[in-house]
Amino acid sequence: MVKKAKKTTIYTQSQIKKLNEKHPLCQPQKKNFRLGNAIRPRIVKSRFVRFPRYVQIQRKKRILLRRLKCPPAIAQFLNPLDRSTTKQVINLFKKYSPETKKEKKDRLKKEAQNEVKEKDKKKKEGPKPSYVKCGLNHVTYLIEQKRAKIVLIAADVDPIETVVFLPTLCKSMGVPYAIVPSKSRLGELVHKKTATCVALTEFKEGANELNNLCKTFNESFKGPGHEWKKPEKGFKAIKREEKLQSILMNNEKKK
Repeated sequence: MVKKAKKTTIYTQSQIKKLNEKHPLCQPQKKNFRLGNAIRPRIVKSRFVRFPRYVQIQRKKRILLRRLKCPPAIAQFLNPLDRSTTKQVINLFKKYSPETKKEKKDRLKKEAQNEVKEKDKKKKEGPKPSYVKCGLNHVTYLIEQKRAKIVLIAADVDPIETVVFLPTLCKSMGVPYAIVPSKSRLGELVHKKTATCVALTEFKEGANELNNLCKTFNESFKGPGHEWKKPEKGFKAIKREEKLQSILMNNEKKK
C-alpha cells in the first residue's frame, strides 16, 4: 500500500509562510570583508595557485612515464635496487670516497713541511690510493678498458639518454653494474651535488662483501633482457572499468 501524503491545513500553511518571511529588523546584510570588519572565510588556496612551468612539466612527465609503454632499455631504470641493498652498497663505497679540498690542502701542506725538513733523504712513495671514480666519460673509458670492477648508475638522470647505453656496455664488457634510485646519493660519495655514475677499479677495504655484491648484481641485472613496461591506468580509467563490470554483472543477473 502506497501511503498518501497528508493534506496541509490553513494553520500549517501560515506557519510555513511565517518561517519563510523574516522580520524586517532581522533582514540579512551583505558581509563586509574590508579592514576591521567581518573575518574572511578560510579557502584552500592550492586550487587557485598557478604553479611554475618547471613544476607543471615535472608532473606531466611523471604521469606520461606511468601511462606510456616503456621499452626494455628504459624500463630497467624504473626498477632500481631496494632500500636496504642501496644502503649497504653506499656504505661500502664510502670507504673509497676521495679526500675533500680541505683534507687535500692539509696533506700537501704537511708534505711540503716534511720536504723542507728532510732535504737530503730520499722520498718514500707509498702505494697509490684507490678512490671512487666519477664522471660519465671517465667511467665509460674505464668500462671499455675493462678496468672497472663494479659500476653504480643513477636511475633519476634527466635526460635518461645520457646513461641509457651504460647497462648494455657493462654487459658486453662483463662488468658487474647496479642501478641506484638517487643521483644525489652517488654525488655524496664524491663530495658533489649529483653524480650520474660511479665506479671502483680496486677492492681493498671490504673486498669480500663487494665480491658478494658483484655476484648478486650479475644474477639480478645480467639475466635475460628486461621486458616492456606495461602502461598504468589512470584513476578515471579504473573507475570507468569498474562501472562497466558492474553493469555487465547486473545484466547477467537479470538473465
